[in-house]
Amino acid sequence: MPYKIAFISLGCAKNLVNTEQMMALCRQAGHTVTGEPAGADVAVLNTCGFIESAKSEAIDNIIQLGELKKAGRLKKLLVTGCLSQRYPGEIRAELPEVDGLLGTGSYTDVVPAVEALMAGERPEYFADIHRTYEDGERLVTTPPYTAYLKIAEGCSNGCAFCIIPKLRGRYRSRTPEALLAEAKRLADAGAKELIVIAQDITRYGLDLEEKTSLAQLLNELCKLDFHWIRLHYLYPEAITPKLIETIASQPKILHYLDIPIQHCNDAILKRMRRRNTRAELESLFAGLRAAVPDVVIRTSLICGLPGEGEAEFEELCQFLREQKLQRVGVFQFSPEEGTLAAAMEDQVDPDTAARRVELVVDLQSRIMDEYNEARLGTVMEVLCEGFDPEAGCYAGRTYADSVEIDGRVLFTAAGLVPAGAFVNVRITGVSDGDLTGEIED
Repeated sequence: MPYKIAFISLGCAKNLVNTEQMMALCRQAGHTVTGEPAGADVAVLNTCGFIESAKSEAIDNIIQLGELKKAGRLKKLLVTGCLSQRYPGEIRAELPEVDGLLGTGSYTDVVPAVEALMAGERPEYFADIHRTYEDGERLVTTPPYTAYLKIAEGCSNGCAFCIIPKLRGRYRSRTPEALLAEAKRLADAGAKELIVIAQDITRYGLDLEEKTSLAQLLNELCKLDFHWIRLHYLYPEAITPKLIETIASQPKILHYLDIPIQHCNDAILKRMRRRNTRAELESLFAGLRAAVPDVVIRTSLICGLPGEGEAEFEELCQFLREQKLQRVGVFQFSPEEGTLAAAMEDQVDPDTAARRVELVVDLQSRIMDEYNEARLGTVMEVLCEGFDPEAGCYAGRTYADSVEIDGRVLFTAAGLVPAGAFVNVRITGVSDGDLTGEIED
């Protein structure tokens, strides 16, 4: 019997790809797939359980869906993803709204799980997280002009603050053949911006029997009908001269590189179990800027790791002032159970860590203002994402702006500009961190 199944995806784009795979499996089995849980037979909530804020968001969603069940507007709730992998016992004990669980090794079991739920059972599937199937069909939910390509699952880096290897398993690359076939389907369906993702894309191919590399994969992807190819996340120690050469020489690869460094102080980096020194990071950034002069570098930072004193924090601020990285996401250290960092001595007072986050955000906003002001008077290629009725004009993104992470360009045009079109916009102003401008004829 066909059921109506609603999907809600929380957390990162990698999680969204798993949701899209589950949606495709359900549709192939004859079920109706929707994004609206009210009136559905089953809601499938794909969760993130990485840090405290993500856990809270997942629990809030479970409670809201539980209210829908109480009101008779939803029959069953299936929780999947990192939260269910990490806390199955706690979910069973404390969240009676949940009717079934899938771990991160069991996304492909979604159809039997739904059917078991509707038969009155309480299915729980937790297969091997090191051996998941990543090559299936997807029901792509992003706008038609943008799509993600997840090239690997899991992570083997073992950073001291991170729980992901315990939730997602060791690093495993998909084969080039599977990736190129999927990318071709995305291009044929009209995707113009391909966003290459994994927990760490720089180690792509090194674990395969027939070794390959990210540079080789990118050269093949560039032969397909994409206009932009965007890269998330490149670990600094694995960025090779060959990869830099590929980024510099392939016009489709955007000069926007998401390189999570987490800190710059050598002692803190060592405590984090990162494989760089400050000198190596500075050398990498200098090399990238020499090879790719208009490169926009995005990074992630953690404030308040155990052992971070005022001197280490001031060094981080000085590093940011010198490097002027255009895009920075800054997070307060979260002592996650099961990680090495949670058990370290010299824990930083949470209020102190929160104050440091605020200081970095303030410092970084000034650096971003400088970057935006330097764009004034220039003409930039913009991917139009449609008309924004609130702003009263069109909105889009430049190469320097990734989806739902960075800023936008708000621009006016004399005629109609379809979503997904690439247009040249003369930048004339800045508004609340967004660039403003007008289409250049």
